[in-house]
Amino acid sequence: MSVRHGLLALLSRGPRHGYQLRVEFEASTGATWPLNIGQVYTTLSRLERDGLVRPGESDEQGRVVYTVTAAGLEELGRWFGTPVVQSDRPRDELVIKLAMAVAAKQVDVAEVIRMQRTATMTALQQLTRAKRAATEGTAQRLVLDSMIFRTEAEQRWLDHCEAVLKEER
Repeated sequence: MSVRHGLLALLSRGPRHGYQLRVEFEASTGATWPLNIGQVYTTLSRLERDGLVRPGESDEQGRVVYTVTAAGLEELGRWFGTPVVQSDRPRDELVIKLAMAVAAKQVDVAEVIRMQRTATMTALQQLTRAKRAATEGTAQRLVLDSMIFRTEAEQRWLDHCEAVLKEER
């Protein structure tokens, strides 16, 4: 997800200033994607330049409140209406790491898998605790569920890698 589209989605709920957007973005993503306030304002500047948001009046604390434009809502509709394809996602560093471990000489691939399995299990435990403590609602729950499912899938994939390596021996 781009920060750009995330901010547009939040602005579709009504006018907001940068700090509100940052807080709501982090809450919506279950605090798994922290934003720097500078990144929020840089993105808002680009959205304004592109005609997708417009600045409004400043509030009593001098913060500019932004509103999504009709063009911004159209862009948001296009984004929501376009499926995310695998090629749009970043490369999986773990997959590359294990492939290179297999290809490299003198690497104990089983040990690489064991260390990763331990780290993955720790992450799964942390995510499960975070889900139990979640208070931000449905958006946060869905983000945490997704992260839990991916972590569980990583564990299954590590099991598969281990089985393939045993077959190769």
